[in-house]
Order: sequence, then structure tokens, then C-alpha cells
Amino acid sequence: MRIKINIQIFAIIIILILTKQIELYAWLMLFILIHELAHMFTGLFLKLKPKTLEIQPFGIGIVFESFENTEKNKIIIAIAGPLINIIIAIIFGFINIKSQYIIINANILLAIFNLIPIYPLDGGRILKSIIKIHSKQENTDDIINKTSNILVIIITAISSILILIYKNIGLLLIIIYLWIIVIRENNRYMLKKRIYKMIKPKH
Repeated sequence: MRIKINIQIFAIIIILILTKQIELYAWLMLFILIHELAHMFTGLFLKLKPKTLEIQPFGIGIVFESFENTEKNKIIIAIAGPLINIIIAIIFGFINIKSQYIIINANILLAIFNLIPIYPLDGGRILKSIIKIHSKQENTDDIINKTSNILVIIITAISSILILIYKNIGLLLIIIYLWIIVIRENNRYMLKKRIYKMIKPKH
């Protein structure tokens, strides 16, 4: 299994240290790791082989070999991450410790964030697999691309108001991260679309 580290993570850490939000970020990264381990162990339980582990500024991504990775398996694996965060939040709801509030909120935040149906977040992966079961690959890509772009615009508009009110740099970084992954997927989508046009039989 290959391990890739995105160097942007170090710039994010420096910014959060300067803005005194590094503690929340540290907690988030810990539970993001647990979140991704849930994905990995679920994949291993389904007898899939991990291909790549990529450490990103706001997450850790695990890619499995595509061989024998069915859409049903992809949905189960995607659900496993947010589910473990919800379970942790519930458990710590009954454990009275100093960091109880931040642990509960960090896990609820991660679960909600990852269930947003923007690809390649878990919610986007779940939606894509569900649509793919009932539709063609080209139609699936069109729906996912449009959904992701509409949602990131709506989230940006809402977050812009919250950033102005609360002056939260962490929220701004999350929005920038969302745009980065959406723009990246847009480029992949356009490449796929060109390929479809090239291989599509002409009448």
C-alpha cells in the first residue's frame, strides 16, 4: 500500500497555530484517522485490498483496489466512517471528562461534513454508487457533477455569512478545501466526458 502526504497540511497547521485553533484541528485529525480506519477495516472485512493511503489537510483517504469492489461494497465502506463518528459522539455523551464537549462536537461535525453528497466525500460516494446501480456511468457522472457544484455554491454562500459573524478561519479553510476537491473532480469529469464522446458510436 502506497502512502502519500499532501504538503498543504503543513501550511494549514502553521495557520491554525497562529490563529490558536490547533487544538480543535488536532482533535479533528485524531477522529478523522479513526474515521478512515473504519473505512479500511470495513474494506478488509469485505476482503478488499487497500491500494493508497493519502493524508490531506482535512482528511485521510483510503483507496481500495477496484477489482471485486462492487457498488454495494462501496456504499457499506462509505457509511462506516460517519457511523463510527456518530457512535463515538454517543458514547462520550455518557462520559463526563474535560474534553467531552469538543470530542462530541468534533465527531458530529465530521459525520455531518462527510455525509454531504459532494463527491468524493462519503455522502457523494454513497449517492454515486446508488445512482450507478440504476443508471449508466455517463448519466451518473453528470448527476454527481451537477449536485456537487450546486451544493458547494450553497454551502459557500451560507458559510460566508457565518465567517463574517464568527470570524472563524477554520471554516474558511474548509470551504477552500471543498472548492479544491470539487474543481479537481470537475476536471476529471470533463476529461471523462471527452473520452465518452470519442468512444461513443456515431450513427
